[in-house]
Amino acid sequence: MAAVVAALAQPLRLRPARLGPLLGPLLREAARGWRGLGGSEVLRKSVRRGVALSTGSFVVYEAFRLVSGPAVVHASFKAADVIEQADYLYGSGETEKLYRLLVQHKNSEDAELLWRLARASRDLAQLSTTSAEEKKQLAYDSLEYAKRALEKNEANSAAHKWYAICLSDVGDYEGIKVKIGNAFIIKEHFERAIELNPKDATSVHLIGVWCYSFAELPWYQRKIAAMLFATPPTSTYEEALRYFHMAEQADPNFYSKNLLFLGKTYLKLNNKKMALLWLSKAKDYPAHTEEDKQVQKEALELLNSI
Repeated sequence: MAAVVAALAQPLRLRPARLGPLLGPLLREAARGWRGLGGSEVLRKSVRRGVALSTGSFVVYEAFRLVSGPAVVHASFKAADVIEQADYLYGSGETEKLYRLLVQHKNSEDAELLWRLARASRDLAQLSTTSAEEKKQLAYDSLEYAKRALEKNEANSAAHKWYAICLSDVGDYEGIKVKIGNAFIIKEHFERAIELNPKDATSVHLIGVWCYSFAELPWYQRKIAAMLFATPPTSTYEEALRYFHMAEQADPNFYSKNLLFLGKTYLKLNNKKMALLWLSKAKDYPAHTEEDKQVQKEALELLNSI
């Protein structure tokens, strides 16, 4: 159970679109598209996209203004512009700047803006410079933004994913009964996210973490869960392994933590040969973020223990 929380509580930098021991430090979307490019190339492409957006949006705005009225068109134009800026800041790792940009639009009716604000609020909460009081407030704020994003567009895959992640975070402040109860809801939203976007390796990975966490649930926590629920959440390492491989198949080498979990799961299944393979890949994964460095360190420690 601690593994889920640990997995969900880690700042996730997964691709745009972790319970305490249940589903806490799971995610940080891996900006794979940005990782695959050099820094200067990222900047050039982002600037080009920004220029194209500004010019194109102006033309569209002027054309539709005559037909639909300025207020509606301007709102749409502004949302697209903010999203473009937000995605650039996210890919650049500018967490605080991104939050300051998006929080200005917390009353937006746009699901795309709202789930990005949920993600940005959560990322800000993960920073070491954020106080414990601020972390808690941001956790609840994130959940509210993600909830509103779902209300605005139930068919938005990213809204489901971030609602599940943020619900897990809030569970850390609500006690074990709520945490376990939320586990069912969390998994449902990850599954819905995958249904809406089958190519989203991140959501598949997170279900794998969910399965891994409940597979390694300590006996006393299993007992508590059994007392609280007629049918408490359960899983196996085999099931977790299946999801981690599915994520890797959907998007090879997309996330250092997926490689680490593949190695850890094989260790739990006493398959040292495969564990060595995946842990070595995790250790050698290029460290683009602080989380990647933590993965490298854990992978090396596990390799030395085998």
